[in-house]
Amino acid sequence: MADFLTVALICARTLAAPDCSRDTALDVIVAPAPTPISCVMQGEALAARSGLVDRAVTYLKVACERRRTAALQPAPDDRLEH
Repeated sequence: MADFLTVALICARTLAAPDCSRDTALDVIVAPAPTPISCVMQGEALAARSGLVDRAVTYLKVACERRRTAALQPAPDDRLEH
């Protein structure tokens, strides 16, 4: 499983780059990535293939996030008691 997620954000040109996030983006593309370097390179490629970036009105912002995993804990009924 990839340790990182590529997050390609397509944001309106009227939105400042620091304010461009998953919540404010016009479109969001997410894909797994094995390394931070591949994450950045993949973001550009994903956006280019999508055709969603219109440089006159939007811009691309690529973020790389470490994938979060939850620790699995047994349910109370699954515990073994001696």
